[in-house]
Amino acid sequence: MPEITNEIIIDKALELGFDLIGFAPAEKLTREVKNLKNWLRENRQAGMKYMEENLDKREDVSLILPGAKSVISLGVNYFTPYNHENKPDTGKLSRYAWGKDYHYLMWEMLEQLENYLRSLDSSFQTKSYVDTGPVMDRVWAEKAGLGWQGKNGNIISKEFGSWIFIATMITNFKFDYNLPAVDSCGTCTACIEACPTDAIVSERIIDSNRCISYLTIENKGEIPQEFIGKFNGWLFGCDICQDVCPWNKKFAKETEKDWFKPARGAELPLDMFEELSNRQFNRMFEESPIKRARAKGMRRNAGFLKKENVKPNE
Repeated sequence: MPEITNEIIIDKALELGFDLIGFAPAEKLTREVKNLKNWLRENRQAGMKYMEENLDKREDVSLILPGAKSVISLGVNYFTPYNHENKPDTGKLSRYAWGKDYHYLMWEMLEQLENYLRSLDSSFQTKSYVDTGPVMDRVWAEKAGLGWQGKNGNIISKEFGSWIFIATMITNFKFDYNLPAVDSCGTCTACIEACPTDAIVSERIIDSNRCISYLTIENKGEIPQEFIGKFNGWLFGCDICQDVCPWNKKFAKETEKDWFKPARGAELPLDMFEELSNRQFNRMFEESPIKRARAKGMRRNAGFLKKENVKPNE
């Protein structure tokens, strides 16, 4: 049986469709969890109460996988070069929601990678997540060298910009480790200045209560009236802080995966959700990230954009 090395994992991960792979020691994230607790104390998590749970596991991944020695961070480029057309009476979709839900693709890729590595050595243990578990995936991506955390909170890669999805694999094997990525934002504040709702309150501190992505996706309540006229036509999610990033303008590369190509375009008609039943909605968006907002949420978002003093797609 061949020894499981960095090279073996990298070669197989690339073959399966991952674009970035990095390795970090499974150390405690004491400083990062302290920062998270401060963020929670300031109620920046809005309605995402799950962020308050499992802080011990976020700090110490060995509580997730006993005997954990390494964390492997993997990235997938999802950038497609299409642009919003800003059609009247439509709402814009975040680029990540143009195609099929990335979770399904990445879970399948992770399962194939894990099965392959266990076929080489049955003692190889893993616990993997695609932003759905109690792991600080962006912290691990930075520590594994995939990219640095930009001032908008996103991981920015010099190979692909910030248009990447991240998976995190905890393992019980040791590897040669990458150097952590170096912050290369410099004095640029383009993302902070461009946010129409002032959600980026300071460098790497995002107030979810003011974030268009949160308000149109995770948010279960009404959208506060103070944001009328500030959504710039965003119906589901928001890409403003990524669109203005100089690294994205310079390094974004088109994905090779048809999975992420627009299924229905980059916008949707605002009227389409008025008469859409829950069953029709679930069938129409069965494979789409848009399903996360549910029919009720999309009707709310569309209604918010249609209010008299809102100018969608401006």
